[in-house]
Amino acid sequence: MKLIRFGAEGSEKPGILVGEKRYDVSSIVTDYNESFFENNGLEKLKAAIESGTSFPEVADDVRLGSPVARPSKIICIGLNYVDHCHETGAPIPTEPIIFFKSTTSLCGPNDNVIIPKGSEKTDWEVELAFVVGKKASYVEEADALDYVAGYALLNDYSERAFQIEMGGQWAKGKGCDTFAPLGPVLATQDEIADVNNLSMWLSVNGKKFQNSNTSNLVFKIPFLVHYLSQFMTLLPGDIISTGTPPGVGLGIKPDPIYVKAGDVIELGIEGLGSSKQVAVAYSK
Repeated sequence: MKLIRFGAEGSEKPGILVGEKRYDVSSIVTDYNESFFENNGLEKLKAAIESGTSFPEVADDVRLGSPVARPSKIICIGLNYVDHCHETGAPIPTEPIIFFKSTTSLCGPNDNVIIPKGSEKTDWEVELAFVVGKKASYVEEADALDYVAGYALLNDYSERAFQIEMGGQWAKGKGCDTFAPLGPVLATQDEIADVNNLSMWLSVNGKKFQNSNTSNLVFKIPFLVHYLSQFMTLLPGDIISTGTPPGVGLGIKPDPIYVKAGDVIELGIEGLGSSKQVAVAYSK
């Protein structure tokens, strides 16, 4: 299945994508949230679809929200592609680097990205994310995929000055509003033949900057589930973003390139669709 959420910001309804058509499943699903995943919502929804339950169609021009309602946490893995380590001058990690994005950074896949107040170094990062399907604590790596609900495309926007130059933790440059557009879909595991071999790309104003494959991940999803669950309980609906390949603005030599108002950022991952954000300056 490919799950979507659609409608105005803050009023999204759950749906599914079948081929190119969208359907409203709010008659049997309240939302794609912790309760849904915790209570076997995926299995129940699949059974309803297979039984021939009829759902109303949703127009193509209706806004898509994040395919997951606000999770308990968004966990990200830093420097998880070898060649991205090289471009940033960082050593290859011997253990996963963990940081968090705020839940208020989560937004729809095609919503505007807001350049934060005072920002001069907003950057892009195409990433493969996965969503936790059931409560996970001290999970063995061999069992880890049993805890994965599905996969999604995420753009891990980063304000590099906030992240790197201001001291402290990375989180201050990662958790700004709109800095985690997710989707367009959450694809269940059966939709993806090999999650370790998916092409991924990102372009800015039509110029491709990132072009890689998930085969280049240093720490793959089963290990990440195992590893993270040693330090915290992962709850159903939690989002884990697995890191970005090379081609970020920070790594461009000799002069880094950063997002400015009016820029159009487009990205995609094979089997998970594509998204597009237009950059706008902060205003209030």
